[in-house]
Formats: sequence, structure tokens, C-alpha cells
Amino acid sequence: MSESTNVMLKPRVSKITLNIGVGEGGKRLELAEKVINLLTGLNPVRTLGKIQNRDLKVRKGAPIGCKVTLRDSEKVNQFLKDAFWVRENRIPSWNFDSQGNLSFGIRDYTDFPNQKYDPDIGIFGMDINVVLERPGHRISRRRRNKSKVGKSHRVSKLESIEFFTSEFGISIVEE
Repeated sequence: MSESTNVMLKPRVSKITLNIGVGEGGKRLELAEKVINLLTGLNPVRTLGKIQNRDLKVRKGAPIGCKVTLRDSEKVNQFLKDAFWVRENRIPSWNFDSQGNLSFGIRDYTDFPNQKYDPDIGIFGMDINVVLERPGHRISRRRRNKSKVGKSHRVSKLESIEFFTSEFGISIVEE
């Protein structure tokens, strides 16, 4: 069986994680949660500080940001198309890691389509992480009979770049 006909070898987007780090709790964190809700329609989860850093004024266990995970394939594809449009369909090659995942940032949420600047909210940037995997990857997460994913079934950096260029029409910039 060739690779093009084997559906188990075709990569797919497993999830997207959208993260806004504010560095403090209070009003700015509530506004960041509102931005995520505007973009995705989902309620975000607060992220907490893991260590105490006096220079950055971060306490262990204090809320410092918010995040949301998108898993529905239609929502994921539409959000990715909009996010790539904001980046002008150009992503540097160093944004891909060796496991085929993609991470990039967006400077301002108002760059998304149908978003207007609200002076009450202000300007918030965000980090977007896209996880790419093949069908059958669940064996590494299931409870019973957990197993490892073989090297031949993992998604490489080159396969990930090829997937995003063919599916979403983005161009990869070599920097």
C-alpha cells in the first residue's frame, strides 16, 4: 500500500492552544479573557505561576494569563485560516519543531477579520500553538494498555511544513 492511499499516514490538526500571558491578575487578565472569548466563543482557563520571581512580581499560584484549547475540526480550520491571514500566509521555518508542531505569535487581536479596536479592552497579543499528529496517536494517551508511538508514525518537521503548505496555502520563509 502506498503512502498516498494509506489514511493512517495522513497528518491532521489535533488541537490548537491559544494563550495570552498578562503577567498579573486583575483587570488586565479579565480583559485578556474577554479577547479570547471574542475570538473563539469559548471561555478560557486561567494559567497560574509555577515559580516565584520577585523581579517580575510573580507569585507561585497567582493567575498570570489565560488559555483555551480548540479541538473541533471546523472551528480549528477556520481559526487557522484567519490566523494565517493575519500573518499574511507567511510563517518562518523556525516556528516548526522536530515533532511537527507549529507555534507562532500574533501582535494584535484586532488584526483578525471582523474585529474592531475597543478602547475599553486595549491591545493584546497572543501565542498560537498547533499540534499535528496522525490517526492512531491515541495509544500514547489512553488509560488501558498505553503504548509508545513508533518513530515511523510520528510527524516530522518536513512533513508538517508540507501539510501546512498544501492544506492552508501558506508559504514558508527561510530565515
